[in-house]
Amino acid sequence: MTQTEVTLKPSKLRLVQGLIVLLAGIVLAFAVGRMLRDVPHLADGTLPADEIDRAYVEHPWLAYLHIAPSVVYLIGAPIQLAHRIRSKHYTLHRRLGRVLLSCALLGGAFAIVFGVLHPYGGPGEAGASVVFGLWFLVCLVNAFRAIKRDDVVQHRRWMIRAFAVGIGVGTIRIWIFVFTAAGWLDFPDAFAVAFWLAFAMHVAFAEWWLRTSPQPRG
Repeated sequence: MTQTEVTLKPSKLRLVQGLIVLLAGIVLAFAVGRMLRDVPHLADGTLPADEIDRAYVEHPWLAYLHIAPSVVYLIGAPIQLAHRIRSKHYTLHRRLGRVLLSCALLGGAFAIVFGVLHPYGGPGEAGASVVFGLWFLVCLVNAFRAIKRDDVVQHRRWMIRAFAVGIGVGTIRIWIFVFTAAGWLDFPDAFAVAFWLAFAMHVAFAEWWLRTSPQPRG
């Protein structure tokens, strides 16, 4: 392994790491907020007036089989992608990888189901949920197949693609805020546009990253 294979410009790496922390924090904050809103209604057997909240309370198993494993995956995936963990703690990397892959597959599958059955942003949001949800699952399956044939490089590349889509949920929230705060779109329309825009940005960014960044061989 040569030094150029694993070395990135520190400024570029710090920027990406900072963005990951920011987006993961947004996802975690919204997940906690979701629970704080839902649990009282679930405990009391009541329904909230808000249409978005009502979908989660009416279908809690469907919603939280998406939310809970997805949050676990998004918290753990950066650890898996860290070169230090892969190179110096390989047993931990493998064991944690099995857990996170299972969480990602479960969360991704239910994200598609929930997005199709209960899209607050209408057909636009539902379509984005299917397209990018399936791409997320394809990336995970290809990553698993790659590591089964000991192709570590391709395994990592597919995992980066999957994580880029998963963490895109945080960017969706940013775009929704921008569109609604600026008065450009109402809330439902903002959801649909934000889904397509955020996920497309993240898919494109992953491909740019893979083509412009030195990739470790292990």
